[in-house]
This record gives sequence, C-alpha cells and structure tokens, in this order.
Amino acid sequence: MSLIPLKLPAGVYRNGTDLEGAGRWRDTNLVRWEGNSLRPVGGWETRKTDAFTEAPRSLITWVDNSNDSHIVGGTYNKLIHVTAGGLVADITPAGLVDGIVDASDNTAYGGSLYGSGLYGVTRPSGEIETYATTWSLDTWGEYLLALSDADGKIYEWRLDSATPTVAAVVTNAPTSNAGMIVTEERFVMAIGADSNPRKVMWSDREDNTTWTATAENEAGDFELQTSGKIMGGVRMRGRTLIVTNTDAHTATYQGPPFVYGFERAGTACGAVSRQCIVAIDEGAFWMGRHRFYHYNGSAVTEVNCEVRDHVFDNINRDQTSKVVAVHNAQFGELWWFYPSSESIENDSYVALDYEEGHWHFGSLERTAAVDRGIFSYPIWGDASGDLFNHELVGYSYGGVLPHAETGPVSLGNGDAVMKVNNLIPDEHTQGEVNVTFKTRFHPNDTERTYGPYSTANPTSLRFTGRQVRMRIEAVTTGDWRAGIMRIEASAGGRR
Repeated sequence: MSLIPLKLPAGVYRNGTDLEGAGRWRDTNLVRWEGNSLRPVGGWETRKTDAFTEAPRSLITWVDNSNDSHIVGGTYNKLIHVTAGGLVADITPAGLVDGIVDASDNTAYGGSLYGSGLYGVTRPSGEIETYATTWSLDTWGEYLLALSDADGKIYEWRLDSATPTVAAVVTNAPTSNAGMIVTEERFVMAIGADSNPRKVMWSDREDNTTWTATAENEAGDFELQTSGKIMGGVRMRGRTLIVTNTDAHTATYQGPPFVYGFERAGTACGAVSRQCIVAIDEGAFWMGRHRFYHYNGSAVTEVNCEVRDHVFDNINRDQTSKVVAVHNAQFGELWWFYPSSESIENDSYVALDYEEGHWHFGSLERTAAVDRGIFSYPIWGDASGDLFNHELVGYSYGGVLPHAETGPVSLGNGDAVMKVNNLIPDEHTQGEVNVTFKTRFHPNDTERTYGPYSTANPTSLRFTGRQVRMRIEAVTTGDWRAGIMRIEASAGGRR
C-alpha cells in the first residue's frame, strides 16, 4: 500500500489529445490558482438591473473634479450613463447612426466588387465583413469622449449643467472614424479616420477642436504602411499602440514638426476585434484569429497558450468582433470573453495569469467589462443589459458552482493496474468540495465514474484502474482551497 500524490502544476493544459494533457488540469469553470492552490474566483451580485436595453459593448468608469464616480456604456444604438447610486440617463447623441447587433458576412448585393461572380449567385463568405458595433470610450479631463464605430463621429459629454444633457459632436473633428484614443500627451487620436482604414489623425495638443495642421499647432495625420485595416489602439507608457487585423504599430511623440513617429512593432499578429486589446504595466496583450499576442514595449511576441486548441476550435468565428478583454488587476489576470461555437453572444471566457504564466477558462456571459479602481469591485455587464459587481466572496455564481478536472494521471508506474482504497484530502476548509474519480485502463477505453465523495480524512474509496481523472467541485460558495490530494493504492495485477 502506497500514497500517490496527485501533484499537478497550476493552470490548464488543453491542446492535442487527452493523453497529451496527462498529469495536468484539463477542464475548469470559475476557478483560479494562486501558487499551486486551487480556489474559486469571486462570485458576483447584481449592481444594476436593466442599465442598458441591449448588450453593452464597451464600459468606462471615471471620477470627475468633484470626486463623483461615473459609469458609461455603449450599445449598438445607445450611450448610457449610470451614477454611482444607480441612476440611469440616456446621453445618446442626437442623430447617432444605429449600429449592428450581430456581425455578418455580406454575401448579397453589394457584397463584393461590381461585376465579380455570376449574377444571382451568392458570394463566398468572408469577402466584406460587417462587425458588431462597439464603442471607443475615453476621458478628456472630467469629460467623456465617445465614438461608435458604426457612426464614426467623436462625441463629448460634459458634466456641467450649462451644456446639453446628451453627448455632442466635437467641433472640427474628423468623421467616419473606426476608433478613438486619448494619448498620454493629451492628443485626441482618431484611427481609421475619414473612412481610410489605415489613416491616423490627431488633434492639437490640449485642444480637441483643432485638427487642421498648421505651423502654429501640433495637429497632423499619418497613413500606416500596412496591408490591413486598423482594429484598435491603447494608450501605453511613453507611446500609443495601434493594432490592425494583420500587424501592430507604435506611435511615439517626437514634437514638432512631425509630432508623432510611427514604427511597425510586429507582423502577422492582427487583432480579432476592436475590444480585444488591453494594456497593463507589463505591456499590451490581445487575441488574434488563432493566437494570443504580447507587445512588451519593444516587439510583439506570441503568448504561449496551453489552452489554444480549446479556445480557437470552439469559437464562433462569425461573431469574433464581440470579443472583449479586461484586466483583473487584483489577481494579475487578463480575461477575454468570446462567443462559443454554439452561441452568437459572448458565453465563454479564457483568462491568463500573467504573473504566474498559466491559463484557465470557463463559461460566463459577459459583453463588456471594466476593472476595479474607480469602484471597489470589477464591473462587468451581460447581454441582457445588467451590470454586476464581481470578485465577491460568498456570493452566487448564477446557479452553477466552480469546478476543476484533471487530465489522465497514471497510477503506479503507468503499466500496473492499481486498486485505490482511500483519499487523503488537502483542503483549507474540509467539506467545501466534493471529489469524483473517473478511471480507464486504456486511453480510449470506456470511462467509469466513482463518486462524488464528500471529503473526510481519510475518505474511503473503492476503484481500480491504470489511469484516473479527478474532478473537484464546490458544494458551497465559500472561499475554499484545494491542494495536493493523495490516494492510497496498491498494485492489482495487469490488464
């Protein structure tokens, strides 16, 4: 009789075959690791029901000069303000062009070049893609700047009572833009400006109404040397990163006469959506069509993703324009919400623990998100228009409970059949999780399930196999911990 520790490294491995993930965690939902300790992510509570009439696609929070906190989000056709106390106001600009709820490929009339293809024959998909509408949201001092990529205009919403109660067009700003950023140097930068998918324009410094370049100001424009179209951009320390659907570029302030210098940071690293890029102290990260990328301040590199097959084999590629990223700074994580192959709306997530270098994933419907900082908790929104406070201990998980499941773990030397008699649990608060075991004699053999077992010290078991998978599932909403479980087993011959 010997004790076999089920000692697995932190994070999920979900590439290749089942056996390639042997000795690793393979499936998770609503859990994370800190060190090698498995624990649940925080639960959530409803912050505001029906804050939006449609799914929010972008969120921003900020503090004004009177120390009041604000939340603003954009849907396909609305711009909505929510106070810290939960009062909702429609600040949609007059004449805003309605956007698109769901992405589509234009395979009908007007979907390709005139004269291409046979009359009456549907064009192949992928020729001209229509994105789901998203917003660029940023602050200009205590004011809000907003741009819907379906409308293209830059709007400003002022907080003083002497101005209109809805956002208004910024005077002289370019129209038909794909996005907008306020740079560290206090320029408003329009990307995909004037219907040119490669054009970048910026206002005069500290003046968002001056856009025509003269010898007396620092306004200007530049067309990126790229074959792609600009997807989005983020403000970073000392520069602005602009990512297209094929490559990435940096804009660095140089002063007059050129004002900004542009440099390619990476190739074959395009972004999958306008909202999939997030900047942190360690650089910028984003999701591409088949991989994840990281700009470290010097160059773009691919992020080693041990769950790449799981994510990109099960994503709805027609709706990837809805992918949204958020920094979860409290836990050193980056989360991406995306639509699975069975959904047209974001119903799944994948998260990178960039401090410890591992991944986890699960199911959660969120369409827009903002990190804690202005408010005490991260605020994430769902497709029904509700807002939630996240990362709360002891709160619900929407009717499900966190779990984690391993890949196959060999018993003994991997050849002998082992008889398992007991489990020696390693829990911070024993009894808050159940454990289930699934055994096989061969990789493609029929799997047998034993449990779930409520853990005791020891927990009596009775099963036989060459390899085993273990599932840990919460039975409470408490802040439980699970460490290295050990099973007591003896050789039981060969099979």
